[in-house]
Formats: sequence, structure tokens, C-alpha cells
Amino acid sequence: MPAAAARDSRALYEPVIGLEVHCQLLTATKIFCACPNRFGDPPNTNVCPVCLGLPGALPVLSRHAVTLALRAALATHCTVQPTSVFARKNYFYPDLPKGYQISQYEQPLATGGHVEIADGASFRRVRLNRIHMEEDAGKLLHEGFAWSDSRSGVDFNRSGVPLIEIVSEPDLRSAEEAHEYLTALKAILLYAGVSDGTMEEGSLRCDANVSVRPRGTEALGTRVEIKNLNSFRNVARAIEHEAGRQGALLQSGREVAQETRLWNADKGETASMRGKEEAHDYRYFPEPDLPPLVVGPEWVEEVRASLPELPAQKRRRFAAEYALPDYDAGVLTAERAVADYFESVARGSGNAKAASNWVMTDVLRKRKDGDETVAVPAAHLAELIRLIDAGTISGRTAKDVFERMWETGEAPGALVAREGLGQVSDEAELRSAIQAVLDGSPEQVATYRKGKASTLGWFVGQVMRRTGGKANPQLVNELLKRTLEEQ
Repeated sequence: MPAAAARDSRALYEPVIGLEVHCQLLTATKIFCACPNRFGDPPNTNVCPVCLGLPGALPVLSRHAVTLALRAALATHCTVQPTSVFARKNYFYPDLPKGYQISQYEQPLATGGHVEIADGASFRRVRLNRIHMEEDAGKLLHEGFAWSDSRSGVDFNRSGVPLIEIVSEPDLRSAEEAHEYLTALKAILLYAGVSDGTMEEGSLRCDANVSVRPRGTEALGTRVEIKNLNSFRNVARAIEHEAGRQGALLQSGREVAQETRLWNADKGETASMRGKEEAHDYRYFPEPDLPPLVVGPEWVEEVRASLPELPAQKRRRFAAEYALPDYDAGVLTAERAVADYFESVARGSGNAKAASNWVMTDVLRKRKDGDETVAVPAAHLAELIRLIDAGTISGRTAKDVFERMWETGEAPGALVAREGLGQVSDEAELRSAIQAVLDGSPEQVATYRKGKASTLGWFVGQVMRRTGGKANPQLVNELLKRTLEEQ
């Protein structure tokens, strides 16, 4: 599809997007057996008759998997159903050892609910249709072996790993909104301890359902499902491409086929995989080896009471309690560990805005550069901020002290005292440095006297350089003005 045609169609057609997110639960064992739920082990080492579907083996539901599914449901404001039913989803694929997948269909674990996404300074709700539990399939291995050029292997280690599928309503209207939704959903799941959210290991997988309709209309268009989406960025790219492709088809008088398409990240386009299945194609029927799952109100309330403060709540509180801009609050609450760290620094320093600035710039920069573990304890960063606020060290010196703190783990007070990094606030010493700078800069002094006040900043820089960055910059400003006026 020509890129120009796809671009032109976007002005005429509105995307309608719903996402299906498969989330592996953070359990030690699989959903129906005691095999380890562990990534990276040699192929086919974490298997047993149950997850291999051998004759006579019976599944036993993991209570912990249900508890984690409940945490996800309550964290996304779903209604937990008192009774849900497992069903057999029948289809053939080489990595499905039983020839069916145990899932939930007509009676899922939870329904309704929503995820809040940022909409400027406020939030917008993306509705959820359902959350249901199911087992994962195995994994086909197409490369990395001596025989990979002629055949594929099957690894059943992942077969039977517990999943929840989180199905949104078609409430998203752009690739950017889809990315925002996935980011918010992942944060909720991580805060709630439901999953590790590692897309590279398959812990979080997403299929996108995309249709387009003429802008200003309400009827839904023909839905296309996109698979093979291995990152949030590729979800957004695939949606953007697919919406353009469908719009260009309609604009040229052709129809959109209901189908499943694969995303090719290298080519930046989707390609047809197969016709889209309907529910009846899977011949769902109740799983005869599992009784209905009954979740009583006591269990629900026990799980609800154990949930932490969730990202949207924390974001609102940070903005109100610490008077932070909404952008700062959003960045600081994206990860629970970062939010908790910031709050400790803010409370310990008594300066929330400074704590926000240090965490958002220096701490997150170090983490982005590969230092995933924060090497500076929150108490040490709070002490550093207090040293700046007390005038003990300058902001410039504080940057150097922070780097040393990160490398050594030392407290800032000890570093400053041992290396004589304290800020110079002695007026006599500063006047001497100022006079030396003025005596050596007659041209700049003349320029300043002609009315070019910006020259003052140059003088401040020279004094700071002369004092090794230790001079109190505010006092230097005051003394410079006074000295220039006196002369």
C-alpha cells in the first residue's frame, strides 16, 4: 500500500482499537501442575504428564495463580465473578500437546473494569471487557540448532504456564493511546506483583484488533487482528500501519478482509497470516476435569486489602501532596521502586521539588545508562539536598559529590568533609577572588559599565572557576554587584 495513500486516508478514517494482553503470572509453578514456571531452562526439562497432556493425567488448579489473577482484576477495577468455568479451546498447533488449551470463555473470572490513561492533566478511562485465566502453549524453536535449516523443534517448558488475558473494549483511537494504555496496564501489573512484565521473555504479549470507520460515524468497521507484536513500540507501529492500510483500501473502493495478520518489524508492515477465527471455530465446551472455580467474598476482600497504592492513585497524590507538575508525577510513578525511592528522598530532604529533579535527571539517567540498581540510598540523596539547601555545598559541587556517592556508596557529608568540598561563603575570601577577577578583566568591566548587565554572569563564572566551584553563587552575585557599584 503506497505510503502517500495511507497518509491521506488518515484524515478521512478513524482507527478503532482494542487490545488483548496475555500476561504470565508470577508463580513458582505452572497453573495445573507442580512443574517450575521458569524462563531460560533447557528445552523440555520443566515438563510432566499433566502439562504434556499424557493420557490419564489430571489438572489441579493452583490457588496462588488464582490469587494473582484476582489481584490483577481488582487492581483494574473489575467485577470478580463468584463462579467462573474453565473450558477447552480446541485447535491444532504443534506446540499444543493436548490438542486443546484450557481457558475460560462463557464464564470468565472477572468482567468490566477499566485502566486510566493520562489525558493532559486529567485521566481517561479505557474500559475492559473481561479478564480470564488460561494456560500457555509451548514454543516452537526455529533457529539456534544444527538442524534448524530443515526443521523446527518444540519446547514444552512454557506449556501450562499460568496466564491471564486482559481484553479491552474498542476504546482506543490512536497508536499513541494504545502505547499509553499498555504502559499504564504494565505499571498496574508490576505494582500489584502480578507479573514481571518482561516482553523479551514472553511474560507480556499483546494482540491488537484494529478497524477503521469514516470519522464522525459510530458503526464499527471490519476487524483485523495483528499478532507477533514483541514490544510496545511495535504495537504502536503496527497499529499506525494497519490503520493506514485499511483506510487506503476503503478510500480506493475496496473492502477490508476480516483476517489475522502478522507484523513484520523489519519491513514495517503487516502481512496476511490466515482468515480470522470466530469463537465457534474453537468448539468451546466446559473442561470436564476441573470443577467450577468459586471465589467467595472473603477471598476477594483479602486480596483487595493486600493491594498497594496503585499508579494512578499515587500520581494524583504526588501532584497534590508534593505540589509536583503532572509530568513529574507521571514519570516518578511509572515504576513502583522509583516512586518509593522519590518519596523517601522527598520526606528525608524536606524539599520535594529538588528530590523530583534529582531523581528524574541524575538517578534515572544512571539507570538508563545501565545501572539498574540505585547505588545511592534515599537517605544519602536526601542528605545531599539538605547540604545544598543549607549552603554547605554548591549545586555544581553537588553533582560531583553525587557521582562519587554512586561509585562508592559513601554518605555525602563524609565525602564533603574529607575532601574539603564545602561551599565558600566567607565574604573576605570571596571579595578577594572577585577583585582578582575584576582586575584581570578590564574590558569586561568596561562593557558592564556601559549597561550590558549580562556580563555579570560571565564574572560569576570566572569567580566560580577561580574558587574551584566552591563559591556560594548567590553570595558571589551580591558581592559582585556591590563591588562594581562601589568602584
